[in-house]
Amino acid sequence: MWAKRMMWIAWPAFLVAGLLEVLVFALVDPQDLQWFGHSLSLSRQGVYTLAFFAFWALTMVSSGLTTLLAMSPFEVNRCPVPGDQRPSDCSRQGGKGC
Repeated sequence: MWAKRMMWIAWPAFLVAGLLEVLVFALVDPQDLQWFGHSLSLSRQGVYTLAFFAFWALTMVSSGLTTLLAMSPFEVNRCPVPGDQRPSDCSRQGGKGC
């Protein structure tokens, strides 16, 4: 389930990052960008690469939060340890899961 959730997060974020890259750099020339008043010392390709990964990271955070908020209370609060293997101080000792 973990791998499936990661793909729910990473793949749409990858697609949106690519779209953002195209839209932003259709309007902005990387050589015109400045960082704290100084020109960037990166090539165009370097700026494209860093921007893509920044867009991807931001959209992954967004997709991750959406996935987290879509989880049911059972998924969030369930105990990952089977009932017969739980420590004695576990607040829920019964059944197949919390």
